[in-house]
Amino acid sequence: MHTTLTAFVEKFQYPHSYIPAKLFSSTILARDRAKCSYRFLQRNLFLLQFLYFTSVSFGGFLALKTLKSSNETNSPNGLDLFFTAVSALTVSSMGTVEMEDFSNPQLWVLIILMLIGGEVFTSMISLQFTKLRLAKEKSINKRSKPLCADIESADSLNFDHLKHEAVASLGYVVLGYLTLVNVSGSLLISLYLILVSSAGDILRSKGIDISTFSIFTAVSSFGNCGFTPVNENMMPFKNNSMLLLLIIPQILAGNTLFPPFLRLAIWVMKKFTGREGYSYILEHPSATGYKHLLPHRQSVYLASTVLGFISVQSAFFCALEWNSDGLAGMSCRQKIAAALFQSVNSRHAGESVVDLSTLSSAVLVLYVAMMYLPPYTSFLPVSDDEQGSEDEKEENSKSNRTVDNLVFSQISYLVIFVVLICITEKRAMSADPLNFNVFNIVFEVISAYGNVGYSFGYSCRRLLKQDTYCRDFSYGFVGKWSAKGKLILILVMFFGRLKKFNMEGGKAWRLC
Repeated sequence: MHTTLTAFVEKFQYPHSYIPAKLFSSTILARDRAKCSYRFLQRNLFLLQFLYFTSVSFGGFLALKTLKSSNETNSPNGLDLFFTAVSALTVSSMGTVEMEDFSNPQLWVLIILMLIGGEVFTSMISLQFTKLRLAKEKSINKRSKPLCADIESADSLNFDHLKHEAVASLGYVVLGYLTLVNVSGSLLISLYLILVSSAGDILRSKGIDISTFSIFTAVSSFGNCGFTPVNENMMPFKNNSMLLLLIIPQILAGNTLFPPFLRLAIWVMKKFTGREGYSYILEHPSATGYKHLLPHRQSVYLASTVLGFISVQSAFFCALEWNSDGLAGMSCRQKIAAALFQSVNSRHAGESVVDLSTLSSAVLVLYVAMMYLPPYTSFLPVSDDEQGSEDEKEENSKSNRTVDNLVFSQISYLVIFVVLICITEKRAMSADPLNFNVFNIVFEVISAYGNVGYSFGYSCRRLLKQDTYCRDFSYGFVGKWSAKGKLILILVMFFGRLKKFNMEGGKAWRLC
């Protein structure tokens, strides 16, 4: 009793020795909770993005269902509308409905879905998580500074401030980048269609508004979706080389060359503003936690790889398709522009100026390989210190090994999807083997997985027994699949859009 009373009296005699310790303990606890919350969001980022894509897809489906289509006599059913919403949000451009069946308001719904489903837009979500965490830590450090000056130095607090400023600046750069490319792309496409009557007449003959087409195509190209408001995609514009060349930079800026262009944008902002935060971003890209901000050397390797793939594909395409029916009647300049456009789109965008079913088998196999590759594939060596931050390595080392051992590789899941689709489409494969063959199904699955959108379509001319009631449509091959097959391909599109969370899968399997 005497001891307790003595301790109680000492607290009032020497309050500075107890109250600061208690407040400091609370500060540390608050900081730990903030870090735990952030780590929970990081570990469950897959779940958060999956919920984001599924919920927004359902919202897009409801919007498309509510609005009237342009072809009211043959309106798309509910499954096809949901498929289209998923395809637009996952920027896959797999089609089960002809695009000209959508009304102008429905096209604007697709524009919104493509915009908020693009990789640049969704990447800002993780960037905001990082910004919130740093802001929380910054406020905690400010409160704890007078209490624990001997524990945390002023240099540490200044570093936290610089890091928070860098992440905030990066967020503004990405937002400005997203806005600038989409707005400038829309204006350039619109200006071209107004000045070049042959291109504008194509839209006027189809009753498509030039401004809607321009914005739709710019957003679709930057998001690497591949949708256009025209049934034939970009085939009616294959002779308009300048239009194709205007779209190519937008495609590259939104996906495969986004990291190099982002570093260039940050460098420009550094030169104009002279802010220290931009220098910190360029020198310490991994500290921001932004996956798309790569070190300088790795950005150079990536740009070299992308340009190398485009060059090889273009040369391959010209060598095998120069005198093909798809390029008939085109000048040399137009053929080169078409080959370049096709090669850029084969990685992830999915826009096309030729009928893919008419291309040679060698070109199609090359396209399958290109569609399978992740966007930031680089064949040049990168040192270990540029692979990621120490936090990422520590996080990976603490991952659940039991779960990791159960995760298959990407190609294993694709094989499973192909097998399931072959089962659901067994009857069609037996009755119509030229359209429903294994390679066509594999091509469709790889295209959906890569969120590309390339498809052979369906042709009545390939029927073994001619059907007078058969009609050729301009949508993808999946449009002729059963409901079960379409549902499986929806899963493939979701899986492909979220494949970055499973790039390390299949390590437990060894081929001896």
